[in-house]
Amino acid sequence: MNPIHSVLADASVGISDLKKNPMAIVKHAEGAPVAILNRNRPVFYAVPAAAWEAIINKLEDLELAALVREREGEAEIEVDVDEL
Repeated sequence: MNPIHSVLADASVGISDLKKNPMAIVKHAEGAPVAILNRNRPVFYAVPAAAWEAIINKLEDLELAALVREREGEAEIEVDVDEL
């Protein structure tokens, strides 16, 4: 029995079809990530630049929020901007 593989995208395409016309695949996905399959197994995801930038921005926001929560309750340090 073959193992079942999760595909974490609404669209998927075989790697052979991707090789034939990658830009057609990207256009057809309308800005959404596409799972690239090899022998019906996801091997990588094609993520358009705008989607990738949104992912990175969200990760940065989550990291900053975690830092804020970590520092919450620490004593404040008075700083004079003119002395910097």
